[in-house]
Amino acid sequence: MEHGKSSALPQGLLVGLVGLAGALGLGVVLPINLRNADSQTNQNLDIKSSAATTATQQRIEKLKASMLKTWQQEAKAKGLSYVVPPSLQGVVINQATLSPSQKIIALTFDDGPWKDTTVQVLDILKQNNIKGTFFVVGRNLKLYPQLAQRVVTEGHAIGNHTWNHFYHYMNPQAAAFEINSTNDLIYQVTGVKTTLFRPPGGMMHNGLVAYAKNQKYSVVMWSSDSIDYNRPAVPRLVGNVMKFARPGGIVLMHDGGGNRTNTVKALPQIINNFKKQGYRFVTIPELLEMQGKNQKVIATKKPK
Repeated sequence: MEHGKSSALPQGLLVGLVGLAGALGLGVVLPINLRNADSQTNQNLDIKSSAATTATQQRIEKLKASMLKTWQQEAKAKGLSYVVPPSLQGVVINQATLSPSQKIIALTFDDGPWKDTTVQVLDILKQNNIKGTFFVVGRNLKLYPQLAQRVVTEGHAIGNHTWNHFYHYMNPQAAAFEINSTNDLIYQVTGVKTTLFRPPGGMMHNGLVAYAKNQKYSVVMWSSDSIDYNRPAVPRLVGNVMKFARPGGIVLMHDGGGNRTNTVKALPQIINNFKKQGYRFVTIPELLEMQGKNQKVIATKKPK
């Protein structure tokens, strides 16, 4: 009996060891397989997530394109093309010739759209229920198209201020690029066709104005310069504007092109000063329309 007992122990031990080894082997294999399965699942999820993101981006782009198309159609339907009287096409305009009793003034803003300042200017104009005119730079419009859309949707006028805001002399081809590229983008972004042009720096003899006049643009200058590009103190800036204010006047300010903090601070005071003097605010197209009507009245009064 002792012999049988002693020979049975090793077999039991052997069975136990085999079982333990099997269990250990299974324990080693299972985590590896599970990890592989998890990795495969994560890869599948990543692929699905990436595909979903791409699909979402495509839907967003389609929606944006659809919204832009709808906006352009609505803009055209609303007649957002500034019809300038024939007598004021292809000419330089510093101000409208109105009677002293016609207390009308046009606020204009150059060099935008600008990330922060344009928004602040638009907010101030909206608070005061005033419409202005914005002469945009093409390369800035490309960066902030949504600001130009806001300009137009809130009832302001928009004009061309070239693509690069260069001052140097340009041949007709270069001038055409500067003006046409900007006008094309204005139309693409807002649906507006504008024939309002303002030369950078008021430069009259570097090729831009000659091209613009040849293309029947109204070259819109100004009669009252804020000189805000020199960043004067707010009281001086306000004084610069009011000094030459007159009925039919055009005020030059800037919403872009640099630090326009003082312009934003001065704008409410400028508006209040004009209101106290009985002025009403109009856009450049409205001002030119009034000028055109006045010219017709004068013409009909001339002796035959």
